[in-house]
Amino acid sequence: MEFTAEQIANVIGGRVEGNKDAKVHTFAKIEEGTEGAISFLSNPKYTHYLYNTKSSIVIVNEDLELEKDVDATLIRVKNAYESIAKLLQIYEASKPKKTGVATQAYIAPSAKLGNNCYVGPFAYVGEGAEIGDGCQIYPHAVIGDNVKVGTNCIFYPNTTIYQGCKIGNNVTIHAGSVIGADGFGFAPSADGYDKIPQIGIVVIEDNVEIGANTCVDRSTMGATVIHKGVKLDNLVQVAHNVEIGENTVMSAQVGIAGSTKVGSWCMFGGQVGLAGHITIGDKTFLGAQSGVPGSLKGGEELIGTPPMNPRAYFKSQAIFRRLPDMYKDLNDAKKKIEELNEKIK
Repeated sequence: MEFTAEQIANVIGGRVEGNKDAKVHTFAKIEEGTEGAISFLSNPKYTHYLYNTKSSIVIVNEDLELEKDVDATLIRVKNAYESIAKLLQIYEASKPKKTGVATQAYIAPSAKLGNNCYVGPFAYVGEGAEIGDGCQIYPHAVIGDNVKVGTNCIFYPNTTIYQGCKIGNNVTIHAGSVIGADGFGFAPSADGYDKIPQIGIVVIEDNVEIGANTCVDRSTMGATVIHKGVKLDNLVQVAHNVEIGENTVMSAQVGIAGSTKVGSWCMFGGQVGLAGHITIGDKTFLGAQSGVPGSLKGGEELIGTPPMNPRAYFKSQAIFRRLPDMYKDLNDAKKKIEELNEKIK
């Protein structure tokens, strides 16, 4: 399908600058643009590509000032990144969804499957499970006994939802993720470690997306809760009885220890680690590899271990790199003082 610049501008609330009848049928990065493609420019570092791109249409911020002529038709918007995201969502939603149950799939007799669902080859839906309308369960995915799933959810290949867990509406879980495995609960004994049975569940609310090979452990009692709008990247570990607030996002390899409560609208960079039994306030922003040993009040941007103000952190890092030289200077000064003391004697 082809769309004109004018049609696209109407959808995203933009203003056309150039040929309003320019047509596109695909997307491309601005540096890899081809005729018939639409691109976007939001990062100033890529501005130089605008003057040579072969893309037919480029979405740009309305305040962009041109240094020279541009061949592509421009659509000026308030936020180019948000606008391209909206177009990509529309494009993705327009793709036909798979439906039907593969002959190689297994659905337990007591399970309930909604309308217009897809269950791929070798997928498994357990006893008493309830799957809402429009869900897609890809090959080798496992939906355990008595799992409750809302509408329009996607379970990519090899995802596993353990027994009793509850999944809301519009939830996407990517390949290899495990929801509801036992929490890491063991009690030391004279003979080693006694396992503490994990009898709780995981509750995932609406509009959550979970990346590949991420693990959300079931609670010891009660529930591990992922509130609505949360986005977890690949390889994230969420331990038992953790609660993550609405619209919080976490990059790859974040690890959260047991019983920690994370607020709403937080943002964690890659490899952030949170200790157990602490509380992180709303709108906490943690830079990559931050280690958090205690509770944080929220509303702060922090980095490091323990977390500190970014400006103080980077100043400290600059000093840290100079420590060997500073240590040598200190020893030299110490020797000179000792020599002077000897002369005075």
